[in-house]
Amino acid sequence: MRLIINSGGAQAIDDWRANFQAFAPGLEVAGWHDDVDPASVDYALVWEPDPGRLATFPNLKLIISAGAGVDHILADPQWPRHVPIARMVTARTQTEMAEFVLTSALMLTRDIKRAVDNQARRHWEFFDSVRVAADLRVGIMGLGHLGVASAQLLSRVGFQVSGWSRGASRLEGLPSYAGQDQFGAFLAAADILVCLLPATDSTRGILNAATLSRLPRGACLINAGRGSHMVARDVVAALNSGQLSQAVLDVFDEEPLPPESPLWSHPGIIVTPHCAAIPDRRERARHTAFLIAANERGDALPNVYDARRGY
Repeated sequence: MRLIINSGGAQAIDDWRANFQAFAPGLEVAGWHDDVDPASVDYALVWEPDPGRLATFPNLKLIISAGAGVDHILADPQWPRHVPIARMVTARTQTEMAEFVLTSALMLTRDIKRAVDNQARRHWEFFDSVRVAADLRVGIMGLGHLGVASAQLLSRVGFQVSGWSRGASRLEGLPSYAGQDQFGAFLAAADILVCLLPATDSTRGILNAATLSRLPRGACLINAGRGSHMVARDVVAALNSGQLSQAVLDVFDEEPLPPESPLWSHPGIIVTPHCAAIPDRRERARHTAFLIAANERGDALPNVYDARRGY
């Protein structure tokens, strides 16, 4: 069997081969730009594949996203619709996202950006009002594996957590909301709004002025879902008006975030470089080897893209 990889560039292929040797020693690993017979490719592990390239592999059995999302594959108008796409969602991915959301929520709770900004100015300022986790309500948009893991961890720390999804979903032991009819009630109970939704047509631009206006005044935002969820000018306007007090933004429509973007310098924004949940190559190789072995056995695969749901 042959796996072709487009992730990390040509310089990463030796590292990929070494990792796959540990988990699938019989698997032949090729780089994206290696001279291989397209008919010999059985599996593809990709991130932002060149448009049209996946369609050139006539015997492709499975496309594996190198990340949790698949929008970078769906952006190719020629991606082969008959080939299933598996998302890179592992136990480690869930842990990484949950810890990122927790870290961000705690930074917002204790106003750490204010302390960091004061350090840059060499200005000593005592904070006369300190909140703790139990004082704040966190609303998580998106109750997939990453959203549930984040909700459970935040709840264990003491935050008051609720969740919302577009369709019927349950958050075991915690309040959950579903659909547009319950969206307003969910937002009204969120001092910190966390977006972990998938990228679909229906979620595009969901972090807009209308949504943000339904939050309690002075609420905070954490977006670790997709850049397409956020209308950046509306987030900035909400921060400038005081409707939002702070935001932690990990994902953007254009990445890397351009140096001229006003998001870099806004006093209410913490920018992180799309790093919330990125398993290392060893973990991705392990999970890819698992998916290939399961597919060869004919087993049902986890986290396969469903065109009807859009993720």
